[in-house]
Amino acid sequence: MKLPWHQKSWEALVRLVDKLPHALLIHGTPGIGKLALAERFAQYLLCEARTSSGEPCGRCDGCRWFVAGSHPDVRRIEPEILAKRVADDEEAGSQRPAKPSSEIKIEQVRELADFLALGSHRGRLRVALVHPAEDMNAHAANALLKSLEEPPPGAVFVLVSHRPARLLPTVRSRCVAMPMEAPASKAALQWLGAQGLSDGARWLAFAGGAPLRALKYGRGTQAEAIDKMLAAIASGRRAELAGLVEAREDLQLLAEVLQKFALDKALVAAGASPRYHTIDPGTGGSSRAREWLAFARRMGSDRALTSHPLNPKLFALEMLAAMPD
Repeated sequence: MKLPWHQKSWEALVRLVDKLPHALLIHGTPGIGKLALAERFAQYLLCEARTSSGEPCGRCDGCRWFVAGSHPDVRRIEPEILAKRVADDEEAGSQRPAKPSSEIKIEQVRELADFLALGSHRGRLRVALVHPAEDMNAHAANALLKSLEEPPPGAVFVLVSHRPARLLPTVRSRCVAMPMEAPASKAALQWLGAQGLSDGARWLAFAGGAPLRALKYGRGTQAEAIDKMLAAIASGRRAELAGLVEAREDLQLLAEVLQKFALDKALVAAGASPRYHTIDPGTGGSSRAREWLAFARRMGSDRALTSHPLNPKLFALEMLAAMPD
């Protein structure tokens, strides 16, 4: 995916090709297209007929295989829960895990090391794409560190991270950092309009300026769920809020909505404008800014916990019990 606000970052990446570092760390806020940029750059590295304008040609074998997800010289490492393709069981009657893992495991990194130890099938580079890099557990991160310290010839690591501070400092220090910023509001709104999203300004604000997240929020059932949650919060119908939570995904969304609502309440109470558009900008002031800010911080911690195996409804009730009246 080629996104209009990537141009500056793309040009910076292309300039690195002549003196390509063995590891790149593309990082920034979620929802601005970091993975799309990393995939495009990986395709560019493997393209066998790059254009004079600094783009992958899209026609050579390398490009076609990459787009099809079958290029023999690229490996994508990500949590099972994010995997785009789930292979069928090879043996009849074999048992799949009850739930896909939400972290990158050491076995995946070891398989990556085996891949990198082989020569290139096309006589070019081998590319390892790790996303999101902060989801590596401690064992996986240490295993990757060994490859970063002694990179095989012709191997390029492209790490994509939403929260680089959660990476091992030794991993970060062995990568060339490529920070990405959220696009300007005007460019983001133009793009959202081209995608056919109505009320793009509202969803862009709720997404914190991240266009891809705004598109996800504003389409389909998620928009309806957010509206129901905000309506129930505004009217104080906490029992109804808890009733909206049936699965882990509902709990994760509720924690996010509660955190953003609390931050907006704190901002308005302090005399500022709401950031996430979860409340009316004309809402009257209050002396309870600190109380709402404390609740927002708690929701930030709870959002991290929602990925763990727990009872969604009971945890939702616990979050709602802590919300200021």
